[in-house]
Amino acid sequence: MKKIFLLLVVFQLFISCKENTYKNDFTKIDGFSQSANQQLQLFFEKYKTTEGRKIAVFDGDGTVMGQTPHYLADECMYQYARENPEWNQEVIDTITQLSNVSLPYVQYRVKYISGKSLQFYRDLGEITFNKYYKDKIFQPVKQLISILKENDFEVWIVTASPEGMYQQFLSKEFGIPITNIIGVKSVIRNGIITDKMVHPVPQDEGKMEAIETFIQGKPLLVAGNSRGDKEMIEFSGDLKMIVNPDEHIAKGQQQSISDYAKKENWLIVKINDTPRNNFPSISSENFGIRLNKTREILN
Repeated sequence: MKKIFLLLVVFQLFISCKENTYKNDFTKIDGFSQSANQQLQLFFEKYKTTEGRKIAVFDGDGTVMGQTPHYLADECMYQYARENPEWNQEVIDTITQLSNVSLPYVQYRVKYISGKSLQFYRDLGEITFNKYYKDKIFQPVKQLISILKENDFEVWIVTASPEGMYQQFLSKEFGIPITNIIGVKSVIRNGIITDKMVHPVPQDEGKMEAIETFIQGKPLLVAGNSRGDKEMIEFSGDLKMIVNPDEHIAKGQQQSISDYAKKENWLIVKINDTPRNNFPSISSENFGIRLNKTREILN
């Protein structure tokens, strides 16, 4: 009887250790569905003992942070333009005639600030972030990034927004190297931004090219939020994740990115992205830039 009792005690201790290990390996992410958490848990278990580089790539606006009612890049740029009407006004006159998700537009954002220092641009972006976007960081994604780092993943952000504008605040907010934020950029000479663009420009398929060119490794997880992230997400070697996918069928497309993600079994997560009450909306009210879609998740 004594031997049986001891065996039972050992067995219970073994089960208890297994349960504790199971719990500690993956912390459930608040705000993600049970299904999403299960997929993520399996993902982390799969690569727990993987040696060598483990890479995870995230889009910026709409993926790691909110983008309503306007992209931070636009609100920052147009606020500066309103306060400094003499600065590169010809660029503002041109850019406001373009779609703000087009390839020329994202390049003009950087050309607009040419002549200023890189540090000036980093500080300018951080000021706008601290004023209007700090509470728009997607906390479930921030928690996911934290877990990735704990599991020895390199975390990168690849965005079609200006690299210099986003580097400083994203680096601080997510605790990743400032050089791990890749965006639209131009040649820097003596610390000064020029209008000579660096290619590939990370917009649409350019995001995938930016991963190959600058990160130089195949990611195991890629997360985005829009049709512009499709090629980058498909480049993932394993987990393909999309945040708040649009159900609108764009011109020239056969299906929405939401339907495409469902068909391809991507990991779909939804996070609230609603405008704050005191948001200035300089982009739309002063420069006629369209509003981004509100995402209100009903529980």
